[in-house]
Amino acid sequence: LFVRPMLRANAGRTRQAHIFVFFIFLAANIGGSLTPLGDPPLFLGFLRGVDFFWPTIHLALPMALSGAILLAIFYVLDSWHWRREPEALRRAPPAREPIGIDGWMNVFLVVAVVGVVLMIGLWRPGQILVLGQPIGAQVVIAVGLFLLITAVSVVLTPGALRIANGFDWGPMKEVAKLFAAIFITIIPAIAILKAGHEGALSWLIDLTSRADGTPSPAMYFWLTGVLSSFLDNAPTYLIFFNLAGGDAQVLMQQDWHLLAAISAGAVFMGANSYIGNAPNFLVKAIAEEKGVPMPSFFGYCGWALVFLAPLFLLLTFIFFR
Repeated sequence: LFVRPMLRANAGRTRQAHIFVFFIFLAANIGGSLTPLGDPPLFLGFLRGVDFFWPTIHLALPMALSGAILLAIFYVLDSWHWRREPEALRRAPPAREPIGIDGWMNVFLVVAVVGVVLMIGLWRPGQILVLGQPIGAQVVIAVGLFLLITAVSVVLTPGALRIANGFDWGPMKEVAKLFAAIFITIIPAIAILKAGHEGALSWLIDLTSRADGTPSPAMYFWLTGVLSSFLDNAPTYLIFFNLAGGDAQVLMQQDWHLLAAISAGAVFMGANSYIGNAPNFLVKAIAEEKGVPMPSFFGYCGWALVFLAPLFLLLTFIFFR
């Protein structure tokens, strides 16, 4: 919703990559940590019984601190880049146009999408078999509703609005292909992690406990986060959720510090690479399609190492010791 207005707002600038790197940090990841609607890992927790507003209460302070620090860094960095722009650009009067919304029907369709997402978490009509696999009936119904909502939008939205908004299917197709491949290839890695203490990565699982046998929130935060950076954060969240006991009521109350560490690790550190969270690569693809030279995969990881790693160390010391 916001990446294209951000592109329009900064059109003409010669240095824009940093804007969309921080956009990924904040809008695509850390800013989505307050409800299950904001990020897929939290939605999986919601499906497993975590209260809708539990993340709002327990991740508000880490999110606020992270957001304040990153916004301050961005302000300094963006001001520095702005001063290096050609003087003609800096002195040009800003283009102004009235704020408004065309295509109000799609606003209601977005609300409908949110309603369907909530339905998946709140309604339990039972399971049905799909290709021999038991799947919740609400999930099958939701997929049908999503396709219907998409079709309504495609048919009823004037093509001129999509052209004015710079929309096309290219970035979506690119992300779909990439993450289809990722979801297929991570199956062995996820299976090894699910094996827990009996699997080939048992040494990694053992790191979640201190020497006295008690669980370590700091290690849950970092292990969930580092693996989320490269394996996709949603299934990684679920693995460590189950490793911590898998009982939502216990994790929300007695072991809330573990659940907070797992949730923050998955959501925040999904920003560490383009493949940690699907919106990361989508933002990259849209920006590049509009001519913004985004960092390479490892170049982006370098940005994350410089700006996010120290922040996560600070969060560990303050919230997840």
